[in-house]
Amino acid sequence: MEIDLQDPEGVYQKPDYQLLLDGRNITQNLRGRLIRLSLRESRGEKADQLDIELDDSRDSLALPPVGAHLALQLGYTRGGGWWDKGEFIIDEIEHSGAPDTIMLRARSAEMRQTLRQRASNSWHGATLGNVVRDIAKRNGMQANVDDALAGLPVQHIDQTNESDMHFLTRLGRQHDAVATVKKGRLVFLPIGSTRNASGKQLAAVQIRRQDGDRHRYHTAARDAYTGVRAYWHDNGRASRQAAIDGEEENLKTLKDSYATEDDAMAAARAERGRLQRGAATLEITLAIGDPSVMVQSPVTVSGFKEDIDGEQWLCKTVEHTLDDNGLTTRLEMERAGGEKTRQPGKRWSR
Repeated sequence: MEIDLQDPEGVYQKPDYQLLLDGRNITQNLRGRLIRLSLRESRGEKADQLDIELDDSRDSLALPPVGAHLALQLGYTRGGGWWDKGEFIIDEIEHSGAPDTIMLRARSAEMRQTLRQRASNSWHGATLGNVVRDIAKRNGMQANVDDALAGLPVQHIDQTNESDMHFLTRLGRQHDAVATVKKGRLVFLPIGSTRNASGKQLAAVQIRRQDGDRHRYHTAARDAYTGVRAYWHDNGRASRQAAIDGEEENLKTLKDSYATEDDAMAAARAERGRLQRGAATLEITLAIGDPSVMVQSPVTVSGFKEDIDGEQWLCKTVEHTLDDNGLTTRLEMERAGGEKTRQPGKRWSR
């Protein structure tokens, strides 16, 4: 990652923003009044969150209505480029003083209200792709289901008085996938995928030690689990069976019991993948913010310790902050892949 802060004429490029309120450009109205702008982008069921703090000491700003739409672009002046960061709905407004300030909190408009409403449904003899597409259609969206997931069989699954988003998140955890809404699409991808909502490969990000302002690397044994066990009920044998992904030396046992062996094995593999990714994490704050970095962007780093440079990283959360100190970008990353070799799953009765 390298952003040239000087244009061809040698003029310093400053970070900048564009804000539209219900389609009307209000950027100039906020010039000199913006105290802080912070955008936190997350994967999964969490909606992206935009916080804006404004100086209202001159009592010159009108409060926008709750429910108004904000569209944000971030970039740099004089040809530095603009990046569309999405559309948000204002759901919290606070006015405080003295000195008087206005705080606006908005969340991604993509996370539709219908996805939060409780519903009950059942699927039998379907595929994972069928389930996700049914939910997308019910919410008036297109579905983008990764090919590696779309054909997985779903023998039977119930959604009982549960919101579509919660249900999709539960389904995602079982298959080590992430469900989110981007650009009007309901996206269901492997959690390690580096593709965007339209299926295009995200650009790889390279970060040098000198690009960062602060960093924090953490690794842990995660209780030294060598595998994961999930139980399922075998109707033919009238007994409880166990599906195991990994080695039996030190197993983590999942609390839930599953209807089929395939479901149990998928859940065990998903949990083992989470353990492996979470065993190493890296947080970096870029002194010169990069608005192009997105959640799920693949990242490589250099100039740190050998153990850190040698990992492939995946962006889990991206937070852009614009204030008097400029634009910074904070990345929360986890190890991109699991072990290079995976042991075959096993099954036995209790």
